[in-house]
Amino acid sequence: MSSLFSRIISGEIPCHKVAENDEFIAFLDIMPLAKGHTLVVPKIETDYVFDIDDQNYQRLWLFAKQVAGLLRVHIPCKRVGVSVIGLEVAHAHIHLVPLQEIGDMNFSKPKVAADPLELAALARLLFEGTHQ
Repeated sequence: MSSLFSRIISGEIPCHKVAENDEFIAFLDIMPLAKGHTLVVPKIETDYVFDIDDQNYQRLWLFAKQVAGLLRVHIPCKRVGVSVIGLEVAHAHIHLVPLQEIGDMNFSKPKVAADPLELAALARLLFEGTHQ
C-alpha cells in the first residue's frame, strides 16, 4: 500500500508544494509546529531515512538545504530547525521548521491545523522563490 506521501507525490492527494525536482518534493505541513514548517520527501518510497542509498541520501540533504535557504529568505526566523523522526508516516522525510525559540521544535506540542488559504499563499511565495 502506498504511503500518504507517495499519494501526495502522485497527485492523488493535494499539497502546498514549495519545491520539487525529479527526485524530491517539499511541501508545507498542514499541521505545522510553526509558520513555514515544511516536509522534504524523496519521491522513491523508503520507510527509513538511513535505508536510502548514499548518493540519494546526500542529494536529499542538499535539496533540504536549498529549501531551508528559501525558508530563511521568506520567513523571519532565527534558524531553520531540522528533524528526522519517521514514526508518523512510513516514508522517509525531513522536517524543516523556522525557529524563533527552541520550543518551536517541540513535536509533543498539540498540533493545530493551519488555515488552508494561508498555506496556499505561503506555498505560492516559496515556490515562486525557487523559480527566480
